[in-house]
Amino acid sequence: MIRQAIDADESAIRACAECAYARYVAAIGRKPAPMVADFAAQIRAGQVHVAVDDAGLAQGFIVFFPKDGQMFLENVAVRPEAAGQGTGGALIRFCEDEARRAGLAAVRLYTNARMTENLSLYPHLGYVEVERREEDGFDRVFFEKGLG
Repeated sequence: MIRQAIDADESAIRACAECAYARYVAAIGRKPAPMVADFAAQIRAGQVHVAVDDAGLAQGFIVFFPKDGQMFLENVAVRPEAAGQGTGGALIRFCEDEARRAGLAAVRLYTNARMTENLSLYPHLGYVEVERREEDGFDRVFFEKGLG
């Protein structure tokens, strides 16, 4: 089940981000942006949703919000022990569905260029690379998916 995050979810969300992104620290040379995000502020803004298992435990989360006429998917992460079970895909589809409900024509996201598996994952999900640039000291690759 995917639900809106509440304040009490912050520690589980932060722990999920730490576990999911820790393997990239060495390749990037510092913590990726999702590991240092202000999850409390994002939760208060209604930008975070969590995927929970039957026991109500967070297995993953997603951060998204409308920006410039599109849905901006800022962060999606799944606990390593839940990887490969469809949680990440379900979260991304949820974001896409919310974008459609909001009348937005596309979802835009970025990944770090050093997160090489994402460079093939997002095209597999229908996303097209639209830009590469350095932003906030990170080498980012931007993808977009039209929802027409």
